[in-house]
Amino acid sequence: MLLKSFADEFRSIVGNEWFLDTPEDLATYSYDGFLPEFRPDAVIIPGSTDEISKIMRLANREGINITPRGAGTNICGGSVAKKGGIIIAFHRMNKILEVDPENRCAVVQPGVVNADLQKEVARYGLMYPPDPASMFVSTIGGNVALNAGGPRGVKYGVTRDYLLGLEVVLPSGDVIKIGGKTLKNVSGYDLTRLMCGSEGTLGIFTEITVRLVPMPPAKATLQAIFSDLDDAAKTVSAIISSGIVPATLELMDRVVLDVIGDYGGAKFSKEAEALLLIEVDGEELSVGAQGEKIEKFCKERGAIEVQRASSPEEAERLWQARRTAFGAVARLRPNCIVEDATVPVKKLPEIIKKIVELADKYQLKIAVLAHAGDGNLHPLIMTDLRDKEEMVRIDKALEEMYEAAIAMGGTLSGEHGIGIAKKRFMPMEFSQSAIEIMRGIKRVFDPNNILNPGSFI
Repeated sequence: MLLKSFADEFRSIVGNEWFLDTPEDLATYSYDGFLPEFRPDAVIIPGSTDEISKIMRLANREGINITPRGAGTNICGGSVAKKGGIIIAFHRMNKILEVDPENRCAVVQPGVVNADLQKEVARYGLMYPPDPASMFVSTIGGNVALNAGGPRGVKYGVTRDYLLGLEVVLPSGDVIKIGGKTLKNVSGYDLTRLMCGSEGTLGIFTEITVRLVPMPPAKATLQAIFSDLDDAAKTVSAIISSGIVPATLELMDRVVLDVIGDYGGAKFSKEAEALLLIEVDGEELSVGAQGEKIEKFCKERGAIEVQRASSPEEAERLWQARRTAFGAVARLRPNCIVEDATVPVKKLPEIIKKIVELADKYQLKIAVLAHAGDGNLHPLIMTDLRDKEEMVRIDKALEEMYEAAIAMGGTLSGEHGIGIAKKRFMPMEFSQSAIEIMRGIKRVFDPNNILNPGSFI
């Protein structure tokens, strides 16, 4: 527990209103999307870089653990107080400080919600491409900490590809500025990219400069239904290898489709075993030609139905099914474990087969949802965390799945991060020497190990 003298010092920095330590408040911040409970000793909600600097100086001096937290949507246990101490939350620091159309960038505080930034920059005819499924809740600070991606990743990339600069408070309380508004910057080590995806272990972001791109003038949205999951998976790699770069290419299996139908009323044919949701964008002529080519690709590879949206409203209706998937699946069992295996696109059919085999082998209910265009799968394992015997089977299935993904040239995480959920698998992907280099980097930034201790490193 925090000593009262330290609590009073923290209160003097942010004010009584923004230092929370009642049982109700602590319970609220004890969870993120990963679900196991880790109760902090206190929660602080700062309002400025200066306040965060003072908090970190005090915490570093007294060896008090600090865990940065955005909106708490992280599903790897990255934003909970695994070793106790203080949660720093950022919902007071939620301002879009600047939109700079001439330099095609924006400067924001870490608590800005992703969708709010998207809406604001659209007024200038610009787009911030990273679009995690949690974009209507998750914050830019959290997105940077996890290097978040989303459906548009297949064409536009992930957060790292749009991060230009950061203002960072180090564990010592020192404030550094790295990067800036320039599109080219090769001065020294690339600390900006190092910070992106560091999961709150190296520093705390207080200002974030992101790159924006012009809004594409046209787009086409297609939905293809397949009677065979393998045919759908093979169609994905065929589209990508053809030279077409879709903005999004999503895959859902029969398990997901059944649940979506029960949940939101979407209707799919009885023969439907998989669905591809595909979107292309760009100039109108090229979008039309690409849409026709994709439709032909799907039909030649076994699609029993291909629907192309004729209006923005119809496109939104097609997307609605995808956006309700997580909520729909969550109704089946008390808990849903969302995994994040990622493989080269041509290995997509192989890893999907492996997941289906593991579900049968370990008698588990696993739905397959994927950002298929970039090989990023989200197997949804429906379970009950109280069922210890089933959790043992899930652990065995996960170990086999990640072993298979790594053997295929894949990775443990495409966009969700490692946190505590997957840190035991790190030696599968990294040699001991590589892990020691990461630990060395951590020691340089945070020698007292007060920032997000107990996480992946």
